[in-house]
Amino acid sequence: MASLKLISLVHTKARMSLKADASRLYLSYLWWVLEPVLWALAFYFVFTILLGFGRDLLFIMAGKIPFLWFSKSITNGSDSVAGGKSLINQTNIPKQFFPYVATVEVLYRQWVVFLVLMAMAWIYGHTPSLHWLWVIPLMIVQYLVILPAAMFGAILVCYVRDFKILIGMAMIVMMFMSGIFWDLNHIADPVKRDLLITWNPLAFLIDGYRNVLMRESLYDFWHLGRLALVSIVAIVLLNVFYRWKSQDMASRVINS
Repeated sequence: MASLKLISLVHTKARMSLKADASRLYLSYLWWVLEPVLWALAFYFVFTILLGFGRDLLFIMAGKIPFLWFSKSITNGSDSVAGGKSLINQTNIPKQFFPYVATVEVLYRQWVVFLVLMAMAWIYGHTPSLHWLWVIPLMIVQYLVILPAAMFGAILVCYVRDFKILIGMAMIVMMFMSGIFWDLNHIADPVKRDLLITWNPLAFLIDGYRNVLMRESLYDFWHLGRLALVSIVAIVLLNVFYRWKSQDMASRVINS
């Protein structure tokens, strides 16, 4: 019952935050779509038009949209507990509530953004079909990867605020290592490619989106399953840690 109440509270708070953010902007909800598209256009201009990498806009969007989902969730989630000082000072709310809200808020924007990605794939000549439904397992597992990463980041920032800067730098490194504007399949050495996929799940997920929407092929189900299992175990362990250290984390935030 307590878990259901927490889920309901997370859902309500995430929706309220989205409405509040939209109300402060002239273009409101349109920014959900404009931001990833503008980022993709900027990358297309630099890497395709100026540098001649030869990657089309669809290829870059299929990498940049999942990356923006990942990076925004991690950066927002990592600062969520430390940023929840006023609420923590008023009530003994479970501290995992804050990274949950931060990641769910970004998640709720993604269905619109992925519809834009699919529309772009259609424009580029990839006919919509039931095959595209294989994007759904990728999105589910991506959220399962995002949540523990955000929860862990929130712990680090809660105890040492300097980690907020390091996490921001890590997102920049991830941007260059995840195959946003280059193809994972162009890595000639299979050992290096396997190492990258193993230690950077985002690179695997981005390649999976491209396989489904652009190449009419599928991804490695076993790897996706292992990734989901590891993420679920991490979520469970982190929830245990949050319950164990709840008062200590509250004290850190309030006295900071």
